Amino acid sequence: MKSFEDLEVWKQCRDYRISINDLLKQFPSDEKFRLVDQLKRCSRSVTANIAEGHGRYHYGDNIKFCRNARGSLNETLDHLICAHDENIITQDKLNEFRLSYENCFRLLNGYIAYLKT
Repeated sequence: MKSFEDLEVWKQCRDYRISINDLLKQFPSDEKFRLVDQLKRCSRSVTANIAEGHGRYHYGDNIKFCRNARGSLNETLDHLICAHDENIITQDKLNEFRLSYENCFRLLNGYIAYLKT
């Protein structure tokens, strides 16, 4: 791999981040500095940690950053659940994002397992 941009996990997490960003445009303005800010930060953290780990050129460091990315990925799901609980997004929309989350989670776990070998 020449670049983190070649990693399938990074590509899928990037698509997830972009989808979240598009969704946030529909959130009420009073959530701008609450849920919107939190979701932007944690979704950006997922891809940023994958990229940073890749740039460390050491498997142990890369795994550490991928685990951080996995934590941020889980945080996005929790915030989306909060958005559903507060009637900002529908159950169908939450389910749609949950599928993307699960795909990213599976790829991230696979990449971590690969790095361990």
